[in-house]
Parts: sequence; structure tokens; C-alpha cells
Amino acid sequence: MENHLGLVLKVLLLSTLLSLLIKYVAPSLMIPGTNTIALVSVLLPSVILAIALLWRFQRQNKIS
Repeated sequence: MENHLGLVLKVLLLSTLLSLLIKYVAPSLMIPGTNTIALVSVLLPSVILAIALLWRFQRQNKIS
């Protein structure tokens, strides 16, 4: 139970930090509102997650 609470607290803390960065730091960045930027910002999290899961799957198969 203690591990689950720690994980939830870590996710909550990271989520809070990310939301504060988006609210206060992101407006000062001069990022143009183009279609390419929108596409990259939408697809990048999914691509990163797919790469991480593929890497984990390959590591797990090497161990077994």
C-alpha cells in the first residue's frame, strides 16, 4: 500500500509541476501557431510512449 501511495504522490507532484510550467512559462515562449507545431505537439507523447514500451518489451524478451 505504501508503494501505491508514493506513486500517486509522485504523479500528482509531476502533474502539478507540469501544469505550472504550462501556465507560467509557456506563454513567454515565442512558438508560432503553425500546423506543424500542432501536429508535433499532439503526436510526440504517443511516439515517446510507443518507443518506451517497445524498448521495455525488447528488454523483457531478452531476460526471459
